[in-house]
Amino acid sequence: MTLHHRHLTFTAGIALALCLLLATGPARSAPNAQIEQTIQHLIGYVSGSDLTFVRNASEYTPKEAAEHMLRKYRHFRDDIDTPEEFIELCATRSLLSGKPYLVIDRQGNERPTSDWLRAELAAYQVRGQ
Repeated sequence: MTLHHRHLTFTAGIALALCLLLATGPARSAPNAQIEQTIQHLIGYVSGSDLTFVRNASEYTPKEAAEHMLRKYRHFRDDIDTPEEFIELCATRSLLSGKPYLVIDRQGNERPTSDWLRAELAAYQVRGQ
């Protein structure tokens, strides 16, 4: 192999390595402590509520809904950098059916779980927590 050919092979190898490195994107990590605390607050807020949660036309208790969101959070943890992303990925819709998650209050009023949680997130942030 000539010196020129070895140089081209080496250069092509470096170029390929750079392409692979850039194609994977930046490494993501779990949310920081403050974000984690906010997400844990939201999960606790779900668990402590007196609402009925609806997922795929089945009703669940607050504790069951919180456990389900926690499982989804553990699954998507590396993709979540903000509380808003937590709500979007873990509290908005079913991955299986695409149907939105709903909450039903004691008067029978339905609303999307994501809207309900976003309202609590805004209140939580206003309280400075």
